[in-house]
Amino acid sequence: MAPSAGRITEQLEALRRGDRQAESILAALVYDDLKTRARQYMRRERRDHTLQPPALVNEAFLKLLRNQVIPWQDRAHFLAVASTVMRQILVDHARRRYAGKRPDAHPKVDPEERHAAPDPQIDHMLALDQALTRLSQMDPRQGRMVELMYFGGLTEEETAEALGISVRTVKRDWTSARAWLRAQLRRRSA
Repeated sequence: MAPSAGRITEQLEALRRGDRQAESILAALVYDDLKTRARQYMRRERRDHTLQPPALVNEAFLKLLRNQVIPWQDRAHFLAVASTVMRQILVDHARRRYAGKRPDAHPKVDPEERHAAPDPQIDHMLALDQALTRLSQMDPRQGRMVELMYFGGLTEEETAEALGISVRTVKRDWTSARAWLRAQLRRRSA
């Protein structure tokens, strides 16, 4: 059974007041939800991805708890911030992996050695991140919505709640944002 939004909000408030016990209670309340969202996102990744959903959730949760300056409002706000953190972790992971596949500036000359070609999925993740950053500059609400739904796995209803807009607006913006992102990614690959 999913925990009530009220219980999560209570623990976020307790955490804001400095109650250290609230961390473990909050973790128990949101862990399964975050893990489900991470699994949904990781299904879109390559099969041999070295970052697994539980590791993504753990890293995101630790970053969320370390950031004591966030004035937590409620469950939707927590999940929205968690979406941003998961995106940052995945993009940073892709950048580190991509950096390891680039040839050295001064490679050792060895005719038997071949440099690994960049992984197309890593390229896609980085291109998506760049396109999403551009979209966020043009239309911050659409950029945030894509981040919540794509990286955070929020439903249309949860996204509407987190952004304080109607579900109808989410649907309209989602259609528009996806079309724009597809065009950007197609243009980049051409």
